[in-house]
Amino acid sequence: MTALAAAVRRAARPFLDGWTVAAAAVAALVAVPLATIAYRAIDPADDTWSHLAATVLPVYVSNTLWLLLGVGAGTIVVGASTAWLVTMYRFPGRRVLSWALLLPLAVPSYVLAFVVTDQLEYAGPVQAALREAFGWTSARDYWFPEIRSLGGAAIVLSLVLYPYVYLLARAAFIEQCFCLFEASRTLGRGPARSFFAVALPMARPGVAVGAALALMETLNEFGTVDFFAVPTFTAGIFDVWLNMDSPAGASQLALALVVFTLALLAIERRARRRGRVYATTTRVRKLPEYPLSRAAGAAALAWCALPVLLGFALPAGVLAAYAIEFHEAALAREYFAFAGNSLRLAVAAAAVTTALGLVLAYGVRLSRRPGMRGMAEAATVGYAVPGAVLAVGLLYPLGAFDNAVDALCRALFGVSTGLLLSGTVAGLVLGYSARFLSLSYRTLDAGLERVTPSMDGAARTLGSGPGAALRRVHFPLVRPSLLVAALLVFVDTMKELPLTLLMRPFDYETLATFVYQLASDELLEECALGALTIVAAGILPVAVISRTITRSRPGHRSGPRPG
Repeated sequence: MTALAAAVRRAARPFLDGWTVAAAAVAALVAVPLATIAYRAIDPADDTWSHLAATVLPVYVSNTLWLLLGVGAGTIVVGASTAWLVTMYRFPGRRVLSWALLLPLAVPSYVLAFVVTDQLEYAGPVQAALREAFGWTSARDYWFPEIRSLGGAAIVLSLVLYPYVYLLARAAFIEQCFCLFEASRTLGRGPARSFFAVALPMARPGVAVGAALALMETLNEFGTVDFFAVPTFTAGIFDVWLNMDSPAGASQLALALVVFTLALLAIERRARRRGRVYATTTRVRKLPEYPLSRAAGAAALAWCALPVLLGFALPAGVLAAYAIEFHEAALAREYFAFAGNSLRLAVAAAAVTTALGLVLAYGVRLSRRPGMRGMAEAATVGYAVPGAVLAVGLLYPLGAFDNAVDALCRALFGVSTGLLLSGTVAGLVLGYSARFLSLSYRTLDAGLERVTPSMDGAARTLGSGPGAALRRVHFPLVRPSLLVAALLVFVDTMKELPLTLLMRPFDYETLATFVYQLASDELLEECALGALTIVAAGILPVAVISRTITRSRPGHRSGPRPG
């Protein structure tokens, strides 16, 4: 009884070591902006909400819902179908397409929006060629779909976001045991019915997560919806804050968007829980890779190649042509200075965010308390919160901190410190870390889970504490995961637009803001080099991710056979 009582007393004592404190501090990084938004939203001195509710709020809600519906349907149909085709069937070009289907992930949605509009608008080459071919003289002579519309925004976003679904659906298909699929075939069901009845339900959790990630990116989107004049929640936050000069109104819209996002996450988690499946055997063999007939192979090739051509080849080709022809104009607009700003920000954000993710992941590994993982999960909510919302929530506490430090230094030393965090590069990096911490934490948590727990015990018996064990044992083993996490944060930082627009220092440009501003002014040719640079920065992580997926099936020895 004495030993049991001692154990109970130890368990009841507060568990406050360095890792727990660090996890709590990182969790506060996300909790502070969300709490600030909630506090500012209930400002009784501001009656903007009633005006918004009576005028534009219904439009924001309607457009956001329809956009989510269109992007959700588009990403699931394209992502799941292409993942199944390149995983299970042999047809010409399959091996190239298995990794090329991830390339649109490197293209920012606003860049594709600019390119598509440039090619399809009335003065663009497509309509000009149609008028030349059929002898039409004006827009009254023919009908052409309006690209700057809600439907156009949904198509553009689907083309760059379907890789989220493709990524996780293909991983799920590769890791499945296909004995059930083959049993369905032997019972008389064809490939299509077996796919919908067996393979797709087994992959539903992965498809649901991929679709949820795509929809969260849709909620965060600003460049495309602004350029296409589609008023959504995110566009409304910018409009209310910058044009109506109502910080409280922007906070109210931001709080509504947070509720929107949390509801989306709750639906995704519920769908995953209800669609949970388990493997019934540990036997794994090589995927069958059924050959297709010539006609079916041509159809599969066309279907899988279309999103790559529209989502990557088209923007990359147009941007490359413009970059070559108008490179002097781009260089005259301080391209190298903006590229340097983007590079420094991306490197700093990748380093800080990866370090924070490692602290969280290693703290969860060391601690046996459920609260530790709960704090880690709370610290990664930032990825589910749009960048505009985080910016609104971070600017006020950062400004309050700067004012407090400045007042203290004035009182004690007679010196003004000025802005230390708000409106500075440090504050911008802090915003990136809050936004992308989930990427580094989840990547590193998965990497540490592959390290056997006996390594920790061996390090302890040899006299190494947690810090020394991390440095000498775990760090070398999870180095590939560290690289992947840093690359993911680096690329997302290069592409991030809403948070950068709101939190950047005065007169400070990155490639993302430079491209957005020039393209919005119909100067795509002069910003093509900057846009192409952002696209090129995203290709390396895409290659790393594709290689990781291909090798994820147990027993894998080499890449997929040529199609």
